[in-house]
Amino acid sequence: MTAPLRIALADDSVLFREGLAGLLTRRGHEVCAQLADAAQLRAWAAGLGAADVPDVLIADVRMPPGMRDDGLVAALEVRGTHPGLAVLVLSQYVAVTHADRLLAEADRSAAGTGYLLKDRVSDVREFLDALSVVAGGGMVIDPEVAATLLRRSRGAGVERLSPRETEVLDLMARGRSNADIAAELVLSPAAVSKHVANIFLRLGLSPEQDNRRVRAILHYLRETGGLRDPEA
Repeated sequence: MTAPLRIALADDSVLFREGLAGLLTRRGHEVCAQLADAAQLRAWAAGLGAADVPDVLIADVRMPPGMRDDGLVAALEVRGTHPGLAVLVLSQYVAVTHADRLLAEADRSAAGTGYLLKDRVSDVREFLDALSVVAGGGMVIDPEVAATLLRRSRGAGVERLSPRETEVLDLMARGRSNADIAAELVLSPAAVSKHVANIFLRLGLSPEQDNRRVRAILHYLRETGGLRDPEA
């Protein structure tokens, strides 16, 4: 059980929204807002004071009025105004362009970010674990989304990384920022930046590719089967 969170929900389906609100409330969290479309989401966010910003915004990608990426666009706009807000977006299906947009923004944000298919909510434990990671500043990517992004990648294997680079990449996969990694490994920020650049180079991720940090993490998780045991 994680510490209670303040959560805002944005989804045009009343049944889904109310069901998710009920689930979260029963688990001890506070649902501070329920919003039915992108316009409501923007209006709600415009009235937030610094002390009113929730811990997490959960938003459907597709919402009125356009029923395309209106929810995603509005959620990213809200985070632009409130940079510390963690955002978890939900989608009915894998949309690579939506994932690319969200993950590109995640590279620039210190707040947690997640992209899950709505089917994941039916596995309550998995969903709550993902919510906890995002609220804590980490990144969660639906396995189907991850697989789709990986199929488009042409990088080399993580076995080419040095032991120190593997350590850095493992911490990246845990949601750590460069500053966090520098503190944990007792390195200078410049040294961490150099290791990250080398990781991208060894994995064949060129500067022209979007979401290099995310793609590097996906390579690592796919090829190692998960995070390393810190006691090993």
